[in-house]
Amino acid sequence: MVTPRRQPVSTVAFIDNYCQHYYSLFEDVRHFEAFKFLHLGILSEIPRKTLPLIAKTVGLKDSQTLHHFLRDALWDVKKLREIRLWLIKTFIGEREIILCIDETGDKKKGKSTDYVTSQYIGNLGKTENGIVSHSGYLFSVSCPNSINI
Repeated sequence: MVTPRRQPVSTVAFIDNYCQHYYSLFEDVRHFEAFKFLHLGILSEIPRKTLPLIAKTVGLKDSQTLHHFLRDALWDVKKLREIRLWLIKTFIGEREIILCIDETGDKKKGKSTDYVTSQYIGNLGKTENGIVSHSGYLFSVSCPNSINI
């Protein structure tokens, strides 16, 4: 006998609504919840988006939950990309857009910052001990509002 899958924990309505499109990618409801918690944490106002801080901000008791999700969860990356692109195309419709990709890097000293490693930092033009982040922005040619993706 197959036990029915429990319903995932609710977060914020717009996060739940957006993430619901990806629900079928995850066999384990806990992995889907971690997926939602990551989205919630990334959109939160915490200044540093590290997994331990995101876990604390979204109310997870075990700060390793998100790490284990990223390390262990199985999902189809190709399918995830297809869903994300479908959502973007649905939102954009036939409007012309401009895609702007921003790569920002910061050289770091010491060992107290999470996820610092030796990597290429574009604005320095060389490999240094630091953190690099990437952001994508869509600008509609016909509308002054932008969408952060």
